[in-house]
Amino acid sequence: MDCLFCKIIAGEIPCTKVYEDDGVFAFRDINPQAPVHVLLVPKKHMRNILECDGETAAALTKAIGEVAKLEGVKEDGFRIVSNCGKHGCQSVEHLHIHLLGGKQLSEKMD
Repeated sequence: MDCLFCKIIAGEIPCTKVYEDDGVFAFRDINPQAPVHVLLVPKKHMRNILECDGETAAALTKAIGEVAKLEGVKEDGFRIVSNCGKHGCQSVEHLHIHLLGGKQLSEKMD
């Protein structure tokens, strides 16, 4: 498989790791859109949120809370986004959740 995020998880491509557990790997986005911009990806390859099973959803939810605490955005708030498909501007076909925070975010999502 020629998946960018699978290669990052495997250590074949360097990244700045923020968090890791048995099912989730989290690292800093290389093009941050906020002071805190972390990508959370399941270690098991799935193309997008539509392929996500309950076990993976639970692991990602737990990891979101851990990363928010580690990054110091749990109290003031943050945004999570998962792009899906072409019209959703998904750039890598491996399920990933963006965690954005560290400043007051705009209410607009476009």
